[in-house]
Amino acid sequence: MSDNDPILLAIDQGTSSSRSIAFAARGTIVAIDQHPFEQIYPASGWVEHDPEVIWATTISTAREVLKKLRAQQRHVAAIGITNQRETTLLWDRRTGIPVYNAIVWQDRRTSDQCRKLQEAGREDEVIEKTGLRLDPYFSATKLTWIFDHVPGTREAAEAGHLAFGTVDSFLIWRLTGGRVHATDVSNASRTALFDIRTCCWDEALCELFRVPLKCLPEVRDSAGDFGVTDADVFGEAMPVCGVAGDQQAALIGQACFAEGDVKSTYGTGAFLVLNTGPQLLRSRNRLLSTIAYRLEGATTYALEGSILSADRRFNGFATAWGSFRARRKSSCWHSRLRIPAASTFCPPSPASGHPIGTRMPAARLSA
Repeated sequence: MSDNDPILLAIDQGTSSSRSIAFAARGTIVAIDQHPFEQIYPASGWVEHDPEVIWATTISTAREVLKKLRAQQRHVAAIGITNQRETTLLWDRRTGIPVYNAIVWQDRRTSDQCRKLQEAGREDEVIEKTGLRLDPYFSATKLTWIFDHVPGTREAAEAGHLAFGTVDSFLIWRLTGGRVHATDVSNASRTALFDIRTCCWDEALCELFRVPLKCLPEVRDSAGDFGVTDADVFGEAMPVCGVAGDQQAALIGQACFAEGDVKSTYGTGAFLVLNTGPQLLRSRNRLLSTIAYRLEGATTYALEGSILSADRRFNGFATAWGSFRARRKSSCWHSRLRIPAASTFCPPSPASGHPIGTRMPAARLSA
């Protein structure tokens, strides 16, 4: 590896912080910066982020990393984005200004809407097309809530003046000066508006959730052309060449590219994602079917299970574990994590959360 090797700048926009990491050849970290930000809780079960804070912390971390790289005379070849999924933003195409705060994936304000749709017998259709259940977790009902509660937004969206996006789309829009309104398949697959069988926005789902098609972003491969940054943003134009939702990015970061590979990450939430290859598998145990990534037009699917508030559970466990170990220290007691003999263990990567990767035997793919 040479000091002149090109650098990949990874933007990791998460639930509690924004982070930028410069990677050299073979994944070596050259520079890193991270900024936490506050959560907004307007009511019980509601969770929001200030979109301008998301943008400001993202840009400040990237600029700090670029400052370090320029001091070393290192060159950024491309930018990749990974982001908190399902978090929903809606902004004005004419100004770039969001019409409401970002509604975070953890937010539960649309529980009643989801229950009414379930009672109306609409969940099977949603599951069949999207692999997802009717739940406030996903973007569609969050977007409906904005249209229903922010005056004038539905009319503006129907006129083509508003743009919807998960965090990746919002960042791409801002980075490219509004020239690109796009997302990748992994993020689109978490909206409950995207048919993962055909890899297209679904008109019937948009009608179900009362979402105008005109506000939706173009869906692209996870590795591809997402435009070039405005020179004003970083002082030079840089291509954005990769996008993936945080859990899919962790799957990729663990090199889980083979059918049967599985990763588990522990952050704000805990997520297990199993690569099922070109097969769209349906779970018998309420796991979600989703898209892992799409490369050169070839879609790879996954099954996913999650714990949405794992950070509190793990923090409590860590406290109890530390106390327990302190009491047992005198007897040299220890514990060992056991991995099945048929599995292979993947080393951790700097992807989202604190990951463990392993390979499931093919016979255990049925979930």
